[in-house]
This record gives sequence, structure tokens and C-alpha cells, in this order.
Amino acid sequence: MSDIILEMRQITKAFPGVKALEDVNLKVREGEIHALMGENGAGKSTLMKVLSGVYPHGSYSGEIFYKGQECHFKDIKDSEKRGIAIIHQELALIPQLSISENIFLGNEVAKRGLINWNETVVKTRTLLQKVGLAESPSTLISSIGVGKQQLVEIAKAFSKDVKLLILDEPTAALNEEDSENLLNLLLEFKKHGLTAIIISHKLNEIVKVADSITILRDGKTIETLDVRKDSITEDRIIKGMVGRDLTNRYPVREPRIGETIFEVKNWNVYHPEMQDRKVIDDVSFHIRAGEIVGIAGLMGAGRTELAMSIFGRAYGSRISGSLFKKGKPIQAPSIDKAIKNGIAYVTEDRKHYGLILIDDIRRNVTLSRLGKISRHTVVDENEEVLVAERFRKAMNIKTPSILQLTGNLSGGNQQKVVLSKWIFSEPDILILDEPTRGIDVGAKYEIYTIIQDLAKQGKGVLVISSELPEILGICDRIYVMCEGRLTGELPRQEADQEKLMKYMTMSRG
Repeated sequence: MSDIILEMRQITKAFPGVKALEDVNLKVREGEIHALMGENGAGKSTLMKVLSGVYPHGSYSGEIFYKGQECHFKDIKDSEKRGIAIIHQELALIPQLSISENIFLGNEVAKRGLINWNETVVKTRTLLQKVGLAESPSTLISSIGVGKQQLVEIAKAFSKDVKLLILDEPTAALNEEDSENLLNLLLEFKKHGLTAIIISHKLNEIVKVADSITILRDGKTIETLDVRKDSITEDRIIKGMVGRDLTNRYPVREPRIGETIFEVKNWNVYHPEMQDRKVIDDVSFHIRAGEIVGIAGLMGAGRTELAMSIFGRAYGSRISGSLFKKGKPIQAPSIDKAIKNGIAYVTEDRKHYGLILIDDIRRNVTLSRLGKISRHTVVDENEEVLVAERFRKAMNIKTPSILQLTGNLSGGNQQKVVLSKWIFSEPDILILDEPTRGIDVGAKYEIYTIIQDLAKQGKGVLVISSELPEILGICDRIYVMCEGRLTGELPRQEADQEKLMKYMTMSRG
């Protein structure tokens, strides 16, 4: 049995109004992949920030032992010196700098204050080869996709002689192929003695790569499972995470579908910068009242571009085509006009485009329709509080107060705030782009229930998702996109993953 490389004992960490961790214990064996799992807000990321020095010694109570020695990390550089590196869910790369500049940023190959660029490039090539990247060291980060950026982050960790690698939701923003490549790379690193701690909500990935699984719930350690000894299933992990058996991943649905409420005809969109490149090609579709319609497709198929171009032309140039609501043509040349026409769009990137993280829940909830709570352009703060409080209860947003900063909430609760914001705008058509990205299985179920409730109210709901089981589990009808075109349409009863994948790879010609 491998030796223990890391032990965290009785870690307790509190923030104003909330105890994030309470007497948490964690043991990690050398050379294993150890998964850390739990619902959003369970304390996983907080525990790893304690370990890596983001939350320095003195800001928490408890003990950390690494390679048998007690450690008091005062910052990230301190933990990195010992061979501990953390890769956060939001990648810490600078798009305008090259790969080599990013890898050695703050850790420059220099003598007497002068950077040795030749040696930097040589070392970068070696690191890129190690993580399986063929890019030139001089390539700008902005020129490569998210999957390759994730590999650059790992190369950056190796430049610091990493022995314990922490990955927080490493595949959350990756497509299936990039996720598979990353997981295979981790398994390869394990063969060479690297120890890894991985936080993920994707149960199938955890079952594939993890040797051990520690489950947190409400800031406490629930159990550690040994995958090598026990027969660990996804259902077994879910029971530990949510404290009960989750018999259905998706709520039972009895659709009551009415007449066509929204229709898009002959929709064409060109790239905003390369205006000769067509991104959306003659797309037509419709949504009926009370219906949940899905759009499936691989990354780059044009799903988000389609949604954003419909929502007030938030994306694209030379847009043409027609929009109809309840059979009548409508114009939505701006976001304001789209909202007034009863269209709402929940972005896939809630942190950058969906929320103001440095503002409180109250302000975020009412942002989409300030006119509803204003008198002569002055916001009625009492009304604002009542609205936010109503949504906090209705959406089960777990927070001590609506005055809590939105950036301090877990991913699942942030998503509920985004949904509250757009439901407050009283839309007839709600477009949801990756509504459960980075959200645990328990919070997903709550989001699915909210989506169903919106459909029951007679709204038309369009769901874009990269997870085929999710599309098949919640949608009444499914469109499939490939290379900017609609390549298929299937009722749920006739759809399965194999058929959807066939349409998703149906390229031009």
C-alpha cells in the first residue's frame, strides 16, 4: 500500500455568516488519483485553497501534513516550493502573451534580472512535449482552444516540479474529446508517480480515473471510498453526496404542449470580425408553448452563436432572417428590444456575462427589468428587497442573506440567481445555454425542476447542452446542429445518443 503523501486534519474555515469547512479530514496516498466530490457549496474548492495557500495558515484551524512534515503555507508560492500546484476552474492564463511567457510567468528563467529567452523556449518545448502539445512556444494563448489551454496550465505546473497536482473542475469547459484526452494524460502521469487530486461533478469521469473518492457534504467529511477495493457506482457516489438515493436523475415530465409560440425562419449569421465567414447557415426552427426543445451539437457547431444572435443580435454581423412570436413578426435588433419582446437568454458563462459577482443577490435578481421596481427612474429599494427575497425562497437559493455577494455563492446557487434574473423579466421564450455546466447532480435536479415549471406555465424553453443524457432526459423535441446548420430533428421518443451523434457529425458535402 502506498505511503500517505498528504494528510489534512480537522480543517475548519469560516467566512462572515457561514462556516465553509468544519473538522474536515483528508488522506491522499502517493501516486494515486484522489477525487474530491460533493454538491456545490460542500467546501471542495475551499479545502483545496487552504491546502495550496490561497487561504494562508492562520486564516483557518487544523493541521496539514505533507510528506510527513507539518506545513504552514503562507501563500501559493510557498506551497509550490514544496511541489504542490493547483489549477483553478477559471484558467489563470493571459491571452495576449505566448505559451512560453505564460508557463514561466512569475517563475522566469533569468540571471541578474535578465530573462534567458533561448533557454525559456527550449524548456517550454520539453514541457509541451510532456503534455502532448505540438504548438510552438511563441503561439499566443488567444490562438488556442480551451482544451489546449488546460494542457498549458498543466505544463506550467510541471515547470515548478510538481509532485501533487490539484485540478478543480478540469473538464467543465471541455468537449468530450478534449476531456477524454486530459483524463488519459492524468492516467499516464500517474504511471510515472504523479499524485493528483481532482474535483469534478462528472461522475463517469471520476469512476474512470479515481483510485479513491472523498465525499464532502455541508463542509464536513462524509466518507472516503476505495475504488480499487469496492465496487463503486455512480449511484453510490450520489448517495454520499446528497445523503439519499436519487432514484431519478431527471424529474418525471407530463408535457402539456400548445400552439407554436416562437419561430425562427431562414436565419443567417456571419462572423463579427471575418465577415465573409458564415457561422449560421439558413437555420429554421420553432418552439411551442409548454414545450422544452433541445439543441445538441459538438463544440463549434454554432449553438451559442445562434442563441446570442437571436437575443438582440448579441453576436454576429450581416444577420438576416425572420422572427415570429405567436404567428406575428417581431424585431429584436437589440437586447433591450429582445427583452421587451419576451425573449430571455441565460448565458453559458454566468461568471462573465450572467452576473455581477461583486454585487449582491438583490441587485443581480432585479437587473433585467429595473423598470418594474422603479418610480420615475428611481429604484424602490423596499420593492427590490421583496422581489429578491421572493426568488430566494422560490428558487431555494442557499444563502444567509440576499445581501450576500453573488461571487461568494456556489456554482449551483449562482445559476439559480441567473435564472431568477431572467424569470423576473417575465419572458415567453427562455433560451438556456448549458444551464447545468459545473453544477453537481443534486443542484442539476433542482434546475431541471425549475425548467419544467417554466414549461408548465406555458413558456417556450430552448435548452442548449453538450451533455446528451441531459438533452434526452429533459427535452420533448431535439434539434441537432453541425457546422452552423440544422442537420436533424427528433421527438424524444425516437432519439438516442447514437442517432444524435450521427447528426452531430454530419458535415457539409
